Amino acid sequence: MNNTTIETLQNHRSIRKFKKKQLSNNQIEEIIRSAQQASTSSYVMAYSIIGITKPKIKEELSLVSGQSYVKENGHFLVFCADLHRVYSQASIQDQEKMIASLESTEQFIVATVDASLAAQNAVIAAESMGLGACYIGSLRNNINKVNDLLELPDYVIPLFGLALGYPDEEPELKPRLPMEIIYHENQYNTNQNGKVAEFDEKLKDYYQSRSTNKRYDTWTNQMIRKYSHPVRLDVGPFVKNKNMNRS
Repeated sequence: MNNTTIETLQNHRSIRKFKKKQLSNNQIEEIIRSAQQASTSSYVMAYSIIGITKPKIKEELSLVSGQSYVKENGHFLVFCADLHRVYSQASIQDQEKMIASLESTEQFIVATVDASLAAQNAVIAAESMGLGACYIGSLRNNINKVNDLLELPDYVIPLFGLALGYPDEEPELKPRLPMEIIYHENQYNTNQNGKVAEFDEKLKDYYQSRSTNKRYDTWTNQMIRKYSHPVRLDVGPFVKNKNMNRS
């Protein structure tokens, strides 16, 4: 099938090393406009995107994340769940009626999904221009500091960053779980252990044969290590202190 969109999607890889070249204003605008055309629940558009142009803020965010490519890229974005815009447009009387809904888990999910859909649109737009991208969830390593750096009001949560730029590396395409593990028909299929074991062997081969950072590992072992050590336990209280996900 000769379809450039599908080719772009199926050749996605995270880029962590960028050339020292900034994106043009036109490129940034096209990426943001593409992000804005993502699907949104009930036309709320419950997200905001913050472009980081001040070197000092980039440096601080890089220290929070522990990743050098947060400051060394063509442009850096922070995607936020945002219900403040809705709240701030209402009268005081209407705000009082809206609080129970705004503070609900449902609306927190809506805002998080809206932001994530917009971000993925931004990545696809960037990659269609020949640019690279990498999501930065590690901004949540110190979510309070990020909140203060970006001066975020109540009802706004910094979810993740997105580093964009001209790739200065070409990493191998990393295997994904087989489609039959991800895609279920009609009911959830819990009988997946055999397929996961097969994927573990495939991933082990990938790690041992790739050109850099070779190691002996499997997907299952990675997940056991990851979920055996809880991290960022301050995020839950932080979200509630921002008057979101409280009920």
